Amino acid sequence: MIRLRQIALVARELEPVVDELCERLGLTVCFHDPGVAEFGLHNALMTIGDQFLEVVSPTTDDTTAGRLLDRRGGDGGYMVIHEVDDLDRRVEHLRAHDVRIVWQLDLEDIRGRHLHPRDVGGAIVSIDQPEPPGSWRWAGPDWAAHRDTSVVSAIAGVTVGAERPDEMALRWAELGLATSVRFDPAGPRGEGVDGLDLVATDRARAGESFDCCGVTITLV
Repeated sequence: MIRLRQIALVARELEPVVDELCERLGLTVCFHDPGVAEFGLHNALMTIGDQFLEVVSPTTDDTTAGRLLDRRGGDGGYMVIHEVDDLDRRVEHLRAHDVRIVWQLDLEDIRGRHLHPRDVGGAIVSIDQPEPPGSWRWAGPDWAAHRDTSVVSAIAGVTVGAERPDEMALRWAELGLATSVRFDPAGPRGEGVDGLDLVATDRARAGESFDCCGVTITLV
């Protein structure tokens, strides 16, 4: 099993982006994860159904997130995080296809692996196996209490911009990572996460879109 569980965006200023997302999407912040300080970041997570929208922002110089902000000329998409139930098998498959693991953590209730973006293309991808399945340590202990489906009820998918989208799509599929991901031609900002599809609770709103944090958010 593999499913899209969390999308991370990166912003130079955390609070204004989080405030806009909460206002437009009817969300509330469920957690600020102190663990991201390891990467020179602070963050905020919001619950969408049983999935999560995260915004991170650098707090120190010379971070991966900061370099991405510089390379793409501002805010944008950052990470695609999948939940899996067979982490070890998938890691073996990824390594057999020359994908490097750049970060890993094994805890009692979750294990995670970050993949080298140069080996995958388009984004930092993480595959994480929670225990029990469906739990999600990264969103804190009270994320379920923050569910509010008044505006959106799920993350349907993510759009990654690529210089050669067909080739990148084949690479992600080969690696078993293409679930809920679409690939479009990259724009002037270069390759990266460019769009997010969210399921509209009010079906009459499907097709509406707005830009926030350097990505286009579309209600579907």
